[in-house]
Amino acid sequence: MSNVTILAGGTGSVKLVRALYKLSKDICIICNVGDNIWLHGLYICPDIDTIVYGIASMLDVSKGWGVKDDTFNCLEQLKLLGEDHWFMIGDKDLALHILRSRLIREGKNLYEVTKYVCHKLGIYAKIIPASNDTLETRILTDQGDMHLQEFWVKYKGLLDVKGITYKGYARACKEALDAINHSSKVIIAPANPISSIGAILAVHGIREALNENRSKCVAVSPIIGDNPVSGPAGKYMRALGYDANVLSIAKLYSDIISSIVIDDRDVKYKDAIEELGIKVHTTGIFMNDEASELRLARFLLDI
Repeated sequence: MSNVTILAGGTGSVKLVRALYKLSKDICIICNVGDNIWLHGLYICPDIDTIVYGIASMLDVSKGWGVKDDTFNCLEQLKLLGEDHWFMIGDKDLALHILRSRLIREGKNLYEVTKYVCHKLGIYAKIIPASNDTLETRILTDQGDMHLQEFWVKYKGLLDVKGITYKGYARACKEALDAINHSSKVIIAPANPISSIGAILAVHGIREALNENRSKCVAVSPIIGDNPVSGPAGKYMRALGYDANVLSIAKLYSDIISSIVIDDRDVKYKDAIEELGIKVHTTGIFMNDEASELRLARFLLDI
């Protein structure tokens, strides 16, 4: 299996994943499926697709999602016809959703479909959905319970969050468990700990496998100071009773990691984290260009 496995979800993950891929093709990425959603008769897998596009050098880097130089003519036509148009599906992006949906209707599972897509796009890394089963990250808001995509995209993350749940019983892909068990290192990417990594950990078998391999598991904090690098992680963490800081990240992962990489500016939390039995490594973790992405990737590989 792969030498390094990464648990990934969202825009923070893809920066690190594409840097690791540049350093070694022998990596495996276990992707969050809690964001997956059926829209317009199509099965859309945002976190898987972001990783696929990122590694294939097709990603719209300015947005952090979708295909670069894409157009949105189909979406405009749907709007003209009175259909929902809140989820931004580009015309090039549409091709992947059409292909995936057809293959799933023909009986292929999500792992098989993702493997086929990677082959077609010349991707050598192993991209594995955490599960082939349906799992939905649900956000409880002041306007009711809704799919994460509705909360974050349709309502722009502005609603008050009262809780987060994972709907459905999902079993881990055998390939995901094999990757965790046989890799020399497992990295938890700097992704939302509740909606991205949390949804992966909600898949039956994943957390248990990580716990059994805790000695080789390292997390990268998605938070610097009191603020997430991007996205609604702070909002979700506070809704579940956690402070939005690296100590809370360490507590959330305390049973599955032996070390954590935090930003130099958060060194004040080092002693408290190490009291949890977690080794702390400090460096600059903010990734704003290729050089900083590669520097962090090399730092992680050297741990």
